Amino acid sequence: MGSARRAALTVLERCRRAGAWSDALLGSVLEQEGLNPRDRGLATAICYGVQQNRLLLDYVLASRSDRPLGRVEPKLLDLLRVSACQLMFFEKIPPSAAVNEAVKLCRELGYARAAGYVNAVLRRVAAAPGIPPELAGQGAEQLSIRTSHPLWLVEELFSYLDPAEAEALLEGNNRPAPLCMQTNILRADTPALLEALRGEGIAAEKNPVLPDCLTASSPGDFMKGAAFRDGLFYVQDAGAAFAVRAAEPSPGQRILDLCAAPGGKSFAAAIRSGGGAEITACDKHANKLRRLDAGAERLGLSERITSVAADGREPLAEWEGAFDLVLADVPCSGLGVIRKKPDVREKKPEDFLRLPGLQLSLLENAGRCLRPGGTLLYSTCTFRREENGDVVGAFLERNPGFAPVDFASPWGDLSESGMLQLWTTRQGTDCFFIAKLRKLP
Repeated sequence: MGSARRAALTVLERCRRAGAWSDALLGSVLEQEGLNPRDRGLATAICYGVQQNRLLLDYVLASRSDRPLGRVEPKLLDLLRVSACQLMFFEKIPPSAAVNEAVKLCRELGYARAAGYVNAVLRRVAAAPGIPPELAGQGAEQLSIRTSHPLWLVEELFSYLDPAEAEALLEGNNRPAPLCMQTNILRADTPALLEALRGEGIAAEKNPVLPDCLTASSPGDFMKGAAFRDGLFYVQDAGAAFAVRAAEPSPGQRILDLCAAPGGKSFAAAIRSGGGAEITACDKHANKLRRLDAGAERLGLSERITSVAADGREPLAEWEGAFDLVLADVPCSGLGVIRKKPDVREKKPEDFLRLPGLQLSLLENAGRCLRPGGTLLYSTCTFRREENGDVVGAFLERNPGFAPVDFASPWGDLSESGMLQLWTTRQGTDCFFIAKLRKLP
């Protein structure tokens, strides 16, 4: 258990210094530490637990500390967060074990003089590990601290949802997201995939409304299984999968995926078209395209997908008017995927100021690549109007040769003016925005 905690501290320290969270960093540290599966799982749970609950942990620690947290050595504060997280959220770990291991690690890390302080603070936390009663309720400040989302984000969410639904969404962001898989129907049907996954000890179930979509709450290291290696499925959220379905890719089409990496929408378009479409996957980062190419090879789609390193804001001249369908899943604030990327909550509103301009530029260049009568699908994984409806509205105002196309979702929703916002609290997907447009003949 000590090794798991040390690994978690290493990851959190590196993330703190880099100012970001990285799944790749977590994986590399766990690999270096050589932990067994149980300790790898514990270290991962601790890392995510601290990242997802940092504001609440700091609030509780500050109330139990006889000194301001700002005066505590950062690495020592990481240790207090790791231990408080276990005391508050890990019921299977005895409080005495969490406190004693923290004191032991404190000495091992060279903070022997602070061992008494660490012991005292954590024993106070252990004595009353629940959510402080003053944080009950649905006020913005209470929700901000209790769910560890910045106040500005909670207040913005209140402009879209009532307090009860906002609370449910914020709390859901702190729970593990199920792994969502899409069946590669060119290689297997969904019943066969379910059987293959069961044989690997992975319990998955069909999405209630989206065909060939599965969710697995405890997938383990699914990438090591034969079903993954044999290309029977790929990982993609149901919202993103539906976006491609809404675009209606079909055999014989030329399709451009303008911001393609890591490749999910290119794979979905190739599979939904029965392998009969010609797909160009564009991304300006060549290193990301290598991952896309590997995924296409695994899924048996290499002959249908051609990757091209290019900036979507400046597409190749020969692409103008050349495609029947363009997918523009653009860079965004990512506020709809916090449950999968906890670091997103560390962003500030000013970090998003440049996004609408970038998104509009990408959308306009996507439109230039379409032939008359072609379909343009714009999507983001956020709920911000500034990045969604406002961008689409600005595009339509500047490009009268395009018109919105209404579409229905399998959840019973009908788009408004060709635009649809999905919510985790309603559809169970990521908070995903979709707009469907057509270039007039």
